[in-house]
Amino acid sequence: MFPRPSKIAASLAWILFWTLMVLVAVEDYRRDGGTATWQPVLWETSSACVATVLFLIQRHFTRRHDALVSQPLRWFALQARWLPLYWFGFMPAVFAIRHAVYALLGATYRHEPWSEVFVYEALKISLFAGLFTTIGFGLLSYRELLGARLRAEQANALLREAQLARLTSQMQPHFLFNALNTISSLMHSDVARADATLVRLADVLRATLALGERPQACLGDELHLAQAYAAVMLERFDGRVSLEWEIAPEALPVALPALSLQPLLENVFKHTVERRRGPVAIRIRAVLDDGALVLRVEDDAGVLEQQQHEHNRGAGIALANLRTRLAALHGEHAGLSLAALAPAGVRAELRVPCAS
Repeated sequence: MFPRPSKIAASLAWILFWTLMVLVAVEDYRRDGGTATWQPVLWETSSACVATVLFLIQRHFTRRHDALVSQPLRWFALQARWLPLYWFGFMPAVFAIRHAVYALLGATYRHEPWSEVFVYEALKISLFAGLFTTIGFGLLSYRELLGARLRAEQANALLREAQLARLTSQMQPHFLFNALNTISSLMHSDVARADATLVRLADVLRATLALGERPQACLGDELHLAQAYAAVMLERFDGRVSLEWEIAPEALPVALPALSLQPLLENVFKHTVERRRGPVAIRIRAVLDDGALVLRVEDDAGVLEQQQHEHNRGAGIALANLRTRLAALHGEHAGLSLAALAPAGVRAELRVPCAS
């Protein structure tokens, strides 16, 4: 079946074609000195009515062959089988209408001998049938093209969703491994703190599993997980880390890849806090800028060259994973970058469009 807009367009084209045929017939009739304009109107409208009925009959019985539009020769051969319907059905019906109307009006419809009329009308209706069959082929081909494009887009969407699910699930064991290392370190120094941290870790894992069930999450949910993770890490590095959160309220509903903020925070603890004995200040900032969510995680002690070297050696699993998910969801409209700060420190900046 044609979609509704295509049906409307085809119907309007059909009506316009026969309207032009009527106007041309009237003009030719007047040019030849005729005065009864109802006659050319009758000739062409009778042809239009019969041709419409025959075309609808052909369409009703041939629509099951629409899938063969990818095989033009076979499709046109099947349509050509209906030409005898036009040859032997068109002329008798049209001339019966004309003779009947003329008789009702007390006139006589005169025409050429039947043999000549048959040949002329058969050629004319064959031309018209071929013209509109070709137009129908074009509409069907366009519909199939749109259908193929839609199926390709749906397949790509399913593939992207499968890829995102795989990447997101990869983040869960990665995070769990690092969190358990934190608990293990605390067990050797302070069992009570380790127990309290384990409770916090349970909250973190619940949030992680919940976010891991979907490819995207709002910043508010990401923030809840990141703050719970930060609480666990603050227990491990007691007195060595200070955190500052600057989150614009209007940024909280914006969607971004699930498990996005926590890996950025983890990157600071792994590459800066764990390698430094002195204090480290971390600032997390989220704002809306030019239709995009800009999420920044900064520290005042990291070394960019060192982090890039480790990432190039394959140590930056979390950030590489996040970049892949950003590309799958938003293409070139999203990105993750690292930049050095002066006099020291590293900034990780995540940019995601507010509307996908």
